[in-house]
Order: sequence, then C-alpha cells, then structure tokens
Amino acid sequence: MYYVTKKLYFPPVEEASYEGILAIGGDLSTERLLLAYRNGIFPWFNAEEPILWWSPSERMVVAPQLYKICKSTRNLLNQKKFKVTFNHDFRAVITNCQQIERKDQDGTWITNDLIEAYVKLHEMGFAQSVEVWQNDELVGGLYGVDLGHVFCGESMFSKVSNASKIAFVTLINHLKEKNYKLLDCQVHNDHLEKLGAFEISRETFMKILKS
Repeated sequence: MYYVTKKLYFPPVEEASYEGILAIGGDLSTERLLLAYRNGIFPWFNAEEPILWWSPSERMVVAPQLYKICKSTRNLLNQKKFKVTFNHDFRAVITNCQQIERKDQDGTWITNDLIEAYVKLHEMGFAQSVEVWQNDELVGGLYGVDLGHVFCGESMFSKVSNASKIAFVTLINHLKEKNYKLLDCQVHNDHLEKLGAFEISRETFMKILKS
C-alpha cells in the first residue's frame, strides 16, 4: 500500500488492494482531491482513521443516457410536491449528509475537515449540490464532484419519503441533457441498485473517465 507524502502523486489504480484501498495518508487539499477524482480515486475513512484512498475493482455507476425513470417516480415528479434547486446551499446539503441518522450505520465518514474541503471545491466550481425543498424546508439532497463528463456522487440524504430519490433522478436528467457519460456512485449498496445503478469493472470505468 502506498503511503501518501507531500508530493502530489497516486500510484496506478491497478495497485489497489483486494478491498480497493490504494493509498493511505496525505491531506484533503483541493489539488490532491482533484488529482484523485481525475484518476478514479476517492477518499473514504472514519473520523478516527488516517485518510484512506480507494479505487475498487468494481464501480457502481449509472449511465444517464440509458437510464429509464420508472412510472411511479415519473408520477412523483409530475405531482410537483417538491421544489428542486442546484447549488443553492451546498454547505447545508453536505452538513445534512453528515448529521442524518442512517439505519444500521454508527457514526459518519463525513468529518468536519472533509466538509470544509468539499465546500472549498464547491466554491471553485468543482463540487455541486442538488437540493430538494418542501414548503421552503430543505428535506433532501445530494452532492458530488463534477468532472465535466463524469459526475462523482458522494452522499445524499432524505428527511421525508422520496426526497433523495427526487434529487437522484433530477440529477440524472440534468446529466443526460448535458451528455455526461456516467454518474459514479462508487461502491455497491442495495439502495443504489434499487434506484437503477449497476456495477462495471474498474478497467471499463477508467476508460470512460479518461476518454
């Protein structure tokens, strides 16, 4: 495993461990984060751990151009129960992602340092948020890193039923309109699979990322 130094460098993603860990240590500077995402790497670690940099062998993704919205979700969108905005309150979204209670999850990997790092990315135009509102209250949303042709989703939250689904589908429609190639969801979980995400190999992901 590579130990990150002050040098802005990551080893090839093929050197990641079986679990998907490529490197350990370093910092969350804008330069290092952008270098990571542009090379198929993302940070994921608990508060008491050093920074862990990942590039798993299987990548959970959505292909916006192929995505088909199910009838129930389309009906939900047509009901207009929610208002959706982009980049209206990035800090509120990432803070809610940090603080929301999740089933079968003890604590959060979104540290305060990580929040400040991604807020800085947002201020520079590299990180984006989707906000979902109900009666002028923020009830759901998501955020991620925008690479121009691939959107790297980081986390989402929901305070009321279907709010995060609305954020997810609205983002996909936006990426489809802008001809993005992938929405990167990083690693598999059942909720993402139900929303329509699927796994591709790291090799395929990297070819699309570098195209």
